Amino acid sequence: MHDSLDEIERYIILKVKEVREQRGISQTSLSLAIGKSTSYISDVEAHSKTAKYNIKSLNLISKALGCSPKDFWPEQPILEEKYEFVKEIEIKRKSN
Repeated sequence: MHDSLDEIERYIILKVKEVREQRGISQTSLSLAIGKSTSYISDVEAHSKTAKYNIKSLNLISKALGCSPKDFWPEQPILEEKYEFVKEIEIKRKSN
């Protein structure tokens, strides 16, 4: 995966690849199964390209691989230094 991708994008790409390989599915077969060009999955998994999955594709991929879309996501957020500015919002409960 290209260095310009965020860590979360690289994580998801690697998880899809891991599940795909565990099931013995080729890049081409998975691409065709979700209605994409034969090179779609290989383009996303390539180190030299900036291609990445969108949510719709991840949903279709999970259907094709027989798993949940949740299987591709980490348990906790992955935050890079460039996102240190993000602060957790305190949620105030309404009183009845």
